[in-house]
Amino acid sequence: MKTNNLRRSRKSSKASESVPKQRGTKWFEPAFIAIVTCVTFLPVFLNQFVDWDDYSNLVNNPRYRGLGWSQLRWMFTTFHLGPYQPLSWVTLGLDYLIWGMNPVGYHLTNLILHAANGVFFYFVSRRLLAVAFSMSDEEESWRLNSSAAFAALIFAVHPMRVESVAWATERRDVLSGFFYIGTIYSYLRAALDPEPSGRRHWLGIALAVYALSLLSKATSITLPVVLVLLDIFPLRRLPGRPWVWFNPPFRSVLYEKLPFLALAIVFAAVALLGQRTAGALQQYEVILRVAQTLYGLNFYLWKTLIPIHLSPLYELPVDASQWAWVFVLGVAGVIVVAVALYFLSRSWPALLACWLYYAVVLVPVSGIVPIGPQLVADRYSYLPCLSWALLAGGGFLSMWTISTNKKPSRGKAALGCAMPVVILFILGFLTWKQTGVWRDSRTLWEYVLAIGPNSSIAHDALGKMAEAEGNSGQALTLYRRAVAINPGNAGANFNLARLLARYGQLHDAVSHYRATLRIDPDDAAAHNNLGLLLASQGESTEALEHFYRAVAIDPSYALAFFNLGRVFSSQGQEEKAVQNYRQALKLSADQIEIHLGLGNALEKQGHLEEAKEHFEAAVKLKPDSADPHAALARLLAALGAKDDAEKHYQEAIRLLKLQSKVPGSR
Repeated sequence: MKTNNLRRSRKSSKASESVPKQRGTKWFEPAFIAIVTCVTFLPVFLNQFVDWDDYSNLVNNPRYRGLGWSQLRWMFTTFHLGPYQPLSWVTLGLDYLIWGMNPVGYHLTNLILHAANGVFFYFVSRRLLAVAFSMSDEEESWRLNSSAAFAALIFAVHPMRVESVAWATERRDVLSGFFYIGTIYSYLRAALDPEPSGRRHWLGIALAVYALSLLSKATSITLPVVLVLLDIFPLRRLPGRPWVWFNPPFRSVLYEKLPFLALAIVFAAVALLGQRTAGALQQYEVILRVAQTLYGLNFYLWKTLIPIHLSPLYELPVDASQWAWVFVLGVAGVIVVAVALYFLSRSWPALLACWLYYAVVLVPVSGIVPIGPQLVADRYSYLPCLSWALLAGGGFLSMWTISTNKKPSRGKAALGCAMPVVILFILGFLTWKQTGVWRDSRTLWEYVLAIGPNSSIAHDALGKMAEAEGNSGQALTLYRRAVAINPGNAGANFNLARLLARYGQLHDAVSHYRATLRIDPDDAAAHNNLGLLLASQGESTEALEHFYRAVAIDPSYALAFFNLGRVFSSQGQEEKAVQNYRQALKLSADQIEIHLGLGNALEKQGHLEEAKEHFEAAVKLKPDSADPHAALARLLAALGAKDDAEKHYQEAIRLLKLQSKVPGSR
């Protein structure tokens, strides 16, 4: 927006006082924004949970379900899958109390928060545009309102928002965004308040709300820098020359940011620790991280302008040589933008301000700290692209402002009114379609493959679905394809090894389990499964090493302790077998195999009465299984209880006969 053609008011306090006057009197625009946003995202209510972190976070995770002390303690101490997001967990726990496991409720909460963000952003946009254009409430307020509403709707109904709204797992985006926008709004109230007491009041609110944003998701750690950018433009509390900021007239403005900076540093450290604890940090060269960052700067801007062919997953290039084009495109794009901004910065300072905001907010998710398997992700645009929406609103307002000096023709006026409507309609239509991509797991992953046929992760996910549906042949083909595309995909190697073992291809299964562990040495399940295969091939020593490694990685891994007991028992080391069986039983007391294994080991040691207790427990746990009855009958016979032994022998024989009548053999 050409602010050099617009004179600032003589007294900035007049501008600052003018903004709040209409805050409570004009609710048509906020209501319209909320309604349009909700209508645009209506297909979200048809969506299910998807097998892309929703299962790990929600479907198969009982620990967040509720708001009791045990759940709250887990929420505020966990780094589940990497992010530290206790407040997001709290809202998900509340969803569970209201909706159970009905996905409609979770999507409804996401949509309500996103619509609220659109409304909140309207008020932020209105204040920023009023200051940038030196406008008052009485002067052209309908133009200011319309422009702020346009900015808010560009943000709210843009297809790049779909991932954050339609994906239940991304509650953290919309919740953190709500408090982030609230922080900026509170800060603007503080900066524009002429009274010191009022300024302190709003700064305190801003700091508290910022803490809530960080507790929802740590990507807002760059906010202190954003506040400085706002102070430069449009607030003009700081000059554009950083070397004079520590002079007395400006020093206090910087000191306001220190509490925000302290919070940001703490949560940045916590976020990094969480990602490292969860093993989410990727390892690749710094030059490749720079290439990823530069590519992202261009990608999100380009997709904001032309939001087509959006995908839930843009995988990192597997081959390092493929990074060349990423780096070249990234560098070229940034150079072009930098040159353009240099020449336009004097006449269009808003362009430079919006670009700097965009770049700064994008830094935590740009790839500088490599997290996850994605090159870029639509959800990462949620906060950074606020500035482009605001710039669109500013352009709309600039058009109306210019028209006051020059009466446009009726056709031009009609075009000026129709263009924003057309833009919003197109964005809304694309968003409606993109929301359907998240309908269910199959729709999601088939769409990912349609956009990027060489997605190893999508092939692996579809393989798991085929396996769950009983189509093991198709699953095997999909797993093989996933590994062929990316031999470094640990999950695909693990799933392929598991299925190969089921087909009896033990040599290949061992090979892929070893590949899994080369990629992810801390995969407890891979150690356990590899140990089982090695034990079955008589390589007990190496099998024990893998079982011990599994329980070292996960001390609550009952199955690995059980397998240790089996191997020691097969070697005649009953004392060690009993120790491991007992540990397995502590961790999983309702497994008949553990009771049977422990009972057998105790029987070999001559502890018949204790062995009897475990065989009886196995019978009680699964009375329709022949093995516990047979084991108990054998022991009762050894104890001289022949009548009771005979009963259990007869029951075991009866059950074996029933089991031999396989339904599929008819």
